[in-house]
Amino acid sequence: MKAKTVFVCKECGNESPKWMGRCPGCGTWNSMIEEVIEKTSEAKIRKKVSPVLIKEVSTEEGERCSGGSGELDRVLGGGIVKGSLVLCGGEPGIGKSTLLLQVAKFASENGKVLYVSGEESDKQIKLRAERLGAISDSLYVLNETDLESIISAIEVMKPSLVIADSIQTLYSANLTSAPGSVGQVRECTLKFMELAKSTGTTVFIVGHVTKEGSIAGPRVLEHMVDCVLYFEGERHQSYRIVRAVKNRFGSTNEIGVFEMTDKGLIDVPNPSLMLLSGRPVDAPGSAIVCSVEGTRPILAEIQALVSKSSFAMPRRMATGVDFNRVSLIMTVLEKRMGLHLGDHDAYVNVTGGIRLDESATDLAIACAIASSFRNKPLPSDMAFFGEVGLTGEIRTVTQAARRITEIKKMGFKRCMLPFDCLGSLDKTEGIQLISVRSLSDALEYIKE
Repeated sequence: MKAKTVFVCKECGNESPKWMGRCPGCGTWNSMIEEVIEKTSEAKIRKKVSPVLIKEVSTEEGERCSGGSGELDRVLGGGIVKGSLVLCGGEPGIGKSTLLLQVAKFASENGKVLYVSGEESDKQIKLRAERLGAISDSLYVLNETDLESIISAIEVMKPSLVIADSIQTLYSANLTSAPGSVGQVRECTLKFMELAKSTGTTVFIVGHVTKEGSIAGPRVLEHMVDCVLYFEGERHQSYRIVRAVKNRFGSTNEIGVFEMTDKGLIDVPNPSLMLLSGRPVDAPGSAIVCSVEGTRPILAEIQALVSKSSFAMPRRMATGVDFNRVSLIMTVLEKRMGLHLGDHDAYVNVTGGIRLDESATDLAIACAIASSFRNKPLPSDMAFFGEVGLTGEIRTVTQAARRITEIKKMGFKRCMLPFDCLGSLDKTEGIQLISVRSLSDALEYIKE
């Protein structure tokens, strides 16, 4: 009997009876993969279930536990939640396995921990553990790719924490597709989710990323887990940033900053100091911005380079900030401020490998571009924050007091901010506040 097959989108999981060049669900081209469907004739035994009043649901104290890292606990919303399923993604070699092995070492002090690896042998894991100082009497290693065997070992061992590295290497014998396919990834994640919710075991799974930077596999994979952590930063730089793009137990705006050393990843409690290290003095195109990531204000340096283009189509590039936002700000500068940027190449970069998505960085980007265009440096003791509107107005942003406190703590003497933010501020001493209503006011001040 011929096996029945369907075509599944590897990006969103949409199914189609025939192959299509473009997925009808998410619109991605060339993403349909053939999968074999196996139907079993065995009838499922349904369990008797009954609803429970929400006020009668008891929440146990101590549901959260520390992961051994203050930065990781911050990203997770205060610690690791018991019985949660966490997905970690990032480029190869960025530090996913290193951080999770450190978490396993800390968690093994309070219970059994199982590290499941489908990519590395037991000896390779031990060599890394010795380098990181993660050898423990309660840390177990399992080199296996068969999902049913892994689940059986977990049921016998009953660990408090399970780490699966990586989900693309595991497979279920119930499916005939190859490991890493859409069906296998979805089935393995579903089994781990059922295990975590039924036994209270915390599960961390590692996911490979595609060349676009997203986690490989169907998009439903991210919907199934409780928390999704992404590692950011360049492999050749020493700093790593962990960002939560989904978190059912906390904020998705928090980031954790780590430094990669010979002994593993260590916390960076003051990211502003790290991001401002090596800052050039009196260099045109350099501006300091104060951005709020979750509950923590962070100072970062935005660099801009504007030069006359030798091509018919000027080149534009943005790293660490949204490219479309930079294009919008340049258009406002040209239309409202009279800066002739149409025949100039422009490059904008956030140093340190961090990405800033907040609109409060608009004023710093605009001032950095204007500074490079005029070839005149900005004041070295000044920081900026504010949103730029399409008419050139500077709009208010949230948490102005916390931003100013961080700017003052880092030794800056002046701060340029939206005029409307002054009403929410108490009396501040030791720092000069320069309030501006429009972008023309800001450029006029830095021109002096």
